Amino acid sequence: LLFVAGCGTDESRSVTAVSWGGSYGRAINEGVNIPFAEESGIGVVVEDYNGGLAQIRAQVEIGEIHWDLVDLEIAHAVRGCDEGLLERLDINQLPPGPDGTPAAEDFLEGTFTDCGMGTFFWSMVYAYNEENIHSETKPSTMGDFFDLDTFPGRRGMRRVPQMNLEFALIADGVPLDQVYATMSTPEGLDRAFAKLDRIKEEVIWWEAGAQPPQMLADGEVIMSTAYNGRIFNAQVLEEQPFVIVWHGQLLSIGQMVIVAGTPRLDEALEYLKYASTPEAMSRVSNRISYSPARRSGASLVATHVTTGIEMEPHMPASPANAAHAVHYDWSWWADHQDELNERFSAWLAQ
Repeated sequence: LLFVAGCGTDESRSVTAVSWGGSYGRAINEGVNIPFAEESGIGVVVEDYNGGLAQIRAQVEIGEIHWDLVDLEIAHAVRGCDEGLLERLDINQLPPGPDGTPAAEDFLEGTFTDCGMGTFFWSMVYAYNEENIHSETKPSTMGDFFDLDTFPGRRGMRRVPQMNLEFALIADGVPLDQVYATMSTPEGLDRAFAKLDRIKEEVIWWEAGAQPPQMLADGEVIMSTAYNGRIFNAQVLEEQPFVIVWHGQLLSIGQMVIVAGTPRLDEALEYLKYASTPEAMSRVSNRISYSPARRSGASLVATHVTTGIEMEPHMPASPANAAHAVHYDWSWWADHQDELNERFSAWLAQ
């Protein structure tokens, strides 16, 4: 737990904001929580969690709301909204862009849901350690991740089916705009698992976002899928010789939600409005390479706050990088998650 207070903070007014911790959590503290507390007089209790709806559901069901605002993956934001666990939001209550553009036009398409405000685009990419790739050619496509002949060595992959199946099909030549149509057929899923079969013996499975940079640095793997922000921090703050391959990146959008029934609804809405401003979003994106959900926020992102490097080449939703992206289809996974979790677990055990 961390309590963030400003000089004139009213001790009787505070909100609890729950997020992912790590380097992203630090960026949120510096970019949103601290300036919000100082400007509003509302204190912010900061908690970290690992995602999902379990804790929100438990609080709502017993009527004891401890969390007010939560950073959720979009699939959980939509499901939580459907279950009545989250407050409904009105995008028209949020402040306009600097030039007066209404929030409804300033937020990028698909980033605002009934109960969730779009925060930042992040992506699952793969990266390699330059010091451990000894061939003259370097990895540049998703196909290279699966090419053990040209690039022998261990791979790191997250121990879940989502995103790995997409990566496998991209590597097998499926066009980026046909990945989910292909996954919607039995033959397409068989094709994805067959592609994963080819590297299975060389894969080290990870679960925590901090693992891929560590495995790459230690030489435990020569390539790994990873959250782009984790690799960025290792590159910029730790000067690790890592290279991100943007081809086939899976692009997703985070959501900020308010827990249904919070007795601190007024304060939570004040926080949400503040966090939605282009200025607050850009302060976060100048600290970690996640792209703002608002057009006007993206235009304010310039250089990294401590190193001064240009942020644009590191942003997953920048035009150059987004050209090689697949937009993660959370609704497809909502329909297929359970059956593919079972199939993936059985496949791992084979």
